[in-house]
Amino acid sequence: MGDWQNFDNRAVIGRALRLRREIDDFEARWPTPGSREETLPTFTWAQLERQLVDLAATPAQAQMAKHLVSGTRKLAAFKPSEMVLREVLCMTWVLLDENFRAEPDEASAEMI
Repeated sequence: MGDWQNFDNRAVIGRALRLRREIDDFEARWPTPGSREETLPTFTWAQLERQLVDLAATPAQAQMAKHLVSGTRKLAAFKPSEMVLREVLCMTWVLLDENFRAEPDEASAEMI
């Protein structure tokens, strides 16, 4: 194996370990309730994205919605449902905040 491949493997393992720690910390703070509670209605990722785009405060934030939902969706299967809910709520807060300004860098330049 080349040095770059070893570096890539270590980076992937490092990200996986950080995600595991985040999940463990979350579950320690908010344990899953033992009893069956009433659940939310179900909806799709596409529906979530559509609603966030519609609610976004600015066109730039509407563009961000697609990327934020995509990133959340990719890791959702590995996280507790309540942790994903928290991330969706945080996304919503950012997208509705009229005073939010993304830092000017290459990523935000592509979204504008």
